[in-house]
Amino acid sequence: MGTLTTVLLVIHLLIAIAMVVAILLQRSEGGALGIGGGGGGLISSRGAANLLTRTTAILAACFFVTSIVLTVLATGPRTSTSIFDRPQTQAPQAPTPSAPAPQTPSAPAAPLAK
Repeated sequence: MGTLTTVLLVIHLLIAIAMVVAILLQRSEGGALGIGGGGGGLISSRGAANLLTRTTAILAACFFVTSIVLTVLATGPRTSTSIFDRPQTQAPQAPTPSAPAPQTPSAPAAPLAK
């Protein structure tokens, strides 16, 4: 695994953890896992919801981008597996006719008894 792949994998994991936290902090509507519902604080509840929604969307986009980049890096250089794309090393040769086997004269058939 290359250095670039390792760095991207660590960034990918950090994005995934941040996205889970951002999703869990969102206010729940109907008994979901939203933890950060309560009021009070420096930001209004509507402003916090908009901030968390935008943060989640940005983290999700970054997650998709790092997923695609890691997939491209993992596949490596693509090599053709088609037999038509491979160079032909030898031209196919026609089978050479072998010398005919020597024929032995067969014995004459015995006359049929009447």
